[in-house]
Amino acid sequence: MKKTYQYQAGDKTIEREYNYIPVRYIIAVMISVLEIAAIIGLMIVICLYVPYFYILCYITAFACIIRIIASDDNPDYKVPWVLFVLTVPIAGFMLYFMFYSRKLQKKYIRRLNELKRYRYQANDKQAQEALAKENPMAASQAKMLCEISGAKLFSDTKQTYFPLGEDMFENMISDLENAEKFIFMEYFIIEEGIFWNTILDVLKRKAASGITVRVLYDDIGCMNTLPGDYAKTLRSYGMEATPFSRLRGNADSEFNNRSHRKILVIDGKIGYTGGVNIADEYINEVKRFGHWKDTAIRLEGEAVFELTRLFLSDYGINVKKLPDDSYELYPRSDIKEAGYMIPFGDGPKPLYERRVGKSVIQNMLNCATKYVYMTTPYLIIDNDLCASIENAALRGVDVRIIVPHIPDKKLVFEMTRSFYPRLMNTGVKIYEYKPGFIHAKSYIADDTYAMIGTINLDYRSLVHHFENGVWMYKCTSMTDLKADIEDTLEKSIEITPDMLKTGLITRFIRSVVRIFAPML
Repeated sequence: MKKTYQYQAGDKTIEREYNYIPVRYIIAVMISVLEIAAIIGLMIVICLYVPYFYILCYITAFACIIRIIASDDNPDYKVPWVLFVLTVPIAGFMLYFMFYSRKLQKKYIRRLNELKRYRYQANDKQAQEALAKENPMAASQAKMLCEISGAKLFSDTKQTYFPLGEDMFENMISDLENAEKFIFMEYFIIEEGIFWNTILDVLKRKAASGITVRVLYDDIGCMNTLPGDYAKTLRSYGMEATPFSRLRGNADSEFNNRSHRKILVIDGKIGYTGGVNIADEYINEVKRFGHWKDTAIRLEGEAVFELTRLFLSDYGINVKKLPDDSYELYPRSDIKEAGYMIPFGDGPKPLYERRVGKSVIQNMLNCATKYVYMTTPYLIIDNDLCASIENAALRGVDVRIIVPHIPDKKLVFEMTRSFYPRLMNTGVKIYEYKPGFIHAKSYIADDTYAMIGTINLDYRSLVHHFENGVWMYKCTSMTDLKADIEDTLEKSIEITPDMLKTGLITRFIRSVVRIFAPML
């Protein structure tokens, strides 16, 4: 098929077209569908022609239900699976065996021990003790986050907050031009256009000059934005590149556990993260859903160590042979800056035994006494997190959530709006970003705590994907973050009870979709 994209050059709108045939993806999906259909079909045939085999199927389905109920999984995740196994004969429990588990694939688990060699040496005991003297509550949050994520607490790291993707773009290009040793890039989406092509020109020159350039992009995230063999193209430029969790047509968890991370590391000294993917809509060169509002943060200092480690971990589980690094991955810094921060990762078991991003958000809500502001493109949360938001509002905390006014996915938007009544009944204020689509994942509480990263308020982000974020305590960039959110609130529509009135069909659709949202 042919794919087109547009971009602005001065006052002109230029449209380009290129051949794009994602044959590999189509084949992989077809193999998965055929594999599932063949297994279920075989079971049905056996039930029809083997006496009493259907009794064994009933017993198996009953055992699956018992196993689901007895598991430690979130009840919101259990309910749709129990319903599915009960109402769909044979296929229900077969799909349960294939897709219920959200654990990391065995091939990745085997590589984890090898990746320990890329860990950095950092003693954060002094920082932990200093924070404990300043604020015991903050220190307890930091300790918990370090414990469940494997990260460290850092101080003396300079931060620069970017309220828009285009602001980040300008700084990113300047930093890339100054790279001296290595460049690591990991993004959920990379799409050819002004944003990526400008970066690519720099990467080509840097790779040609002997600088190590590694690029990691999610295979499903880039299904509609890059050719299926794009890693070969990048390697032809002298870079090291690979897709994350290459889609091969296995009927298992390869469709889940995607890398939603956005990480750029330059020489181990400078790091970028946030909500911004490498595509033109993120810098408003292409307008698909009105104005695209996103945020990002630039770190300079030793906190970048964790971003480097996260990249190397993700890169390492997706290549056959771990690369040798002769340069220093974790250079020491003498930067002095106020505040404390923890860059961290989140993802499936056994890499992360607990839901890291969700824990960070809940801790912020539980500790807040004045306000909590949150921005997210989607609002599809479990009962546990919903209760934490409600409890904060019921304590008198000013809780405000900003979501898009122009959706990118209409069905998902209906699911988001289905949460409005419950939250608003407890005093939570919901806003929709009137100019367009807000993709930012920013959280701030009481001028004291903040988080910027890739973590949305939805099941896929909080449960299934590899994610990352930066937890902050009284960092200088938080002033800019709060000012930006307040400015965004001024541009947004506050949802009122009168706006919640919907028809019977809409309410029914929302109810059905919400039941199965944890499975999607």
